[in-house]
Amino acid sequence: MKKTVIYKQDDRFTIKADFYETNHTHAPVVVYIHGGGLVWGTREDISDEMIKLYTDNGFALFSIDYRLAPETKLPDIIEDIQDALHWIESEGPKHFSFDPKRIAVVGSSAGGFLALSTGTFTHKPRAIVSFYGYGDIVGNWATSPSKFYCQKDLVPNELAKRLISDHILTEASIEQRFLLYVYARQHGEWIQEITGVNPTINKEVLQKFCPKQNITKDYPPTLLLHGTKDTDVPYEQSVFMRAALIKEQIETKLITIPNGEHVFDKDFHHPVVQDALNQMIEFLQIHLSE
Repeated sequence: MKKTVIYKQDDRFTIKADFYETNHTHAPVVVYIHGGGLVWGTREDISDEMIKLYTDNGFALFSIDYRLAPETKLPDIIEDIQDALHWIESEGPKHFSFDPKRIAVVGSSAGGFLALSTGTFTHKPRAIVSFYGYGDIVGNWATSPSKFYCQKDLVPNELAKRLISDHILTEASIEQRFLLYVYARQHGEWIQEITGVNPTINKEVLQKFCPKQNITKDYPPTLLLHGTKDTDVPYEQSVFMRAALIKEQIETKLITIPNGEHVFDKDFHHPVVQDALNQMIEFLQIHLSE
């Protein structure tokens, strides 16, 4: 059963989260962060199969929205994630039955990046799961024109500009905003669009937003899942993140999906995907145990 709450608002925007209960009492919590290049997406993007996977295995689930770029820049987006976790921990138990001391964060793609970013927060989750996420936003893969997207029809500048809103967005469909993302990736402008910072001039400013560069000894145990044929976020992003975590002696594991593409988990019933998801549930059960 789904219940929608508002976890943050002011006179310019309202940000919501959907709560899905489980039959288990005093359940641990999974906070899910959607993807969409930080440009589009909504809390409703999580599939029914994934919702059932978490709740059937005894996890309460929050799927959260956050403000979207380029109308809102990355520091404020990250602040939304911090505020969501704070609301879930402090206000959530007043409305729902779960254990606020046992929280894991799971994210996909850009949501995986935001999930990895929670490991750098002062108040960290117990565990992190990143599906085809990234720990580095200053590398060439992110700041240079994407070979993959450059093979697609070039998106005209005028069209891309028309897709930018004059007000704050907290939800947007892929149909509304995908071409804005494609344009930014085709021109190597994506990181500047989402941060407001030119990465070639101010690389150091952006380093503080790279989870890979900001791993401390108390970074949470982290599970990474990535397909080797990912054309949006290179598989190497998870390889590099794993190496950086190992260097700091953080418990981590990378599950590789051979020939897996971006959003490989949409092929939910594929045996390889099922095996990966079972490993994820086991990882969460271990690190969210009482």
